[in-house]
Amino acid sequence: MRSLRFLLQKEFRQIFRNPAILRMMFIMPVIQLIILPQVADYEIRNVNITVIDQDHTTYSREMIRKITSSGSFLLSGYHDNYKAALEDVEHDRSDIILEIPAGFERTLVRENEAKLFIAVNAINGMRANLGAAYLNTILRDYNQEVRTQWIQFPKFDEIPRVEVIPRNWYNLHMNYKLFMVPGILVVLLTMIGAFLTALNIVKEKEVGTIEQINVTPIRKHHFILGKLIPFWVMGMIVLTLGLIISRIFYGIIPVGNIGLIYLFASVFLLAVLGLGLLISTIAQTQQQAMLIAFFLMMIFILMGDCILPSTACQNGHK
Repeated sequence: MRSLRFLLQKEFRQIFRNPAILRMMFIMPVIQLIILPQVADYEIRNVNITVIDQDHTTYSREMIRKITSSGSFLLSGYHDNYKAALEDVEHDRSDIILEIPAGFERTLVRENEAKLFIAVNAINGMRANLGAAYLNTILRDYNQEVRTQWIQFPKFDEIPRVEVIPRNWYNLHMNYKLFMVPGILVVLLTMIGAFLTALNIVKEKEVGTIEQINVTPIRKHHFILGKLIPFWVMGMIVLTLGLIISRIFYGIIPVGNIGLIYLFASVFLLAVLGLGLLISTIAQTQQQAMLIAFFLMMIFILMGDCILPSTACQNGHK
């Protein structure tokens, strides 16, 4: 155990003498937790929309009012022809074009249906898809309101109906920062556990000190523990720092037993530390270790349920 204690002293001194490792472990998490949740946001606001109103009736004006009052769209243009509206899209002044044809209200009243034309600027694919989805939702609500106005309910015997009111359990107001902050914190713990551990061990190979350690009476499991325990401790410190930043900047307070969070984080760090150890056995240089760790991190991020917009995490089911 004395050899393990000496190895731990050596590793902690080596870590605190290396300013690059300290920046990666303490400064980088703080900056990422403060900045990334502000910019990594799939909530689309202020989508610029150009309207071509060729009907100029009560129904068309009510539709435009409903769209602009939703809080998701800004009326950037109001034209009478498609060519002028398309110029707004080409000059990046508009994201979506909505064309209301002539006779829209008359056709809707007489034939119980009418067609609209929607053109979406797909240069920004995410903004275009979400903007079109928002607009379709608003148009469906408008259609339901119109149909409700036409129905003549009896005075005393109203037609029964079933109404579904969704309610988000964990994130009541669907604040995307509440999804991103825990996800980024987990990514940071993964980077510290796998990335820095692999670099630290591979560096011993590059400078040749691992050959000197092999001829010493230090046991293999003492060497492995001496390399992994410091980064396990640093990972727990980063977790504490991340929870403090989450509370100060975003008001995120863990609900439940805080000790349970640290228990699961400690087990998770053991797993990623083992991954870093595996990378160090494959890579011979720090550059190779960085490339392998980056490849694995991309897989973890894409499968982590908080980056892909189609996953359940974004829909608030986790």
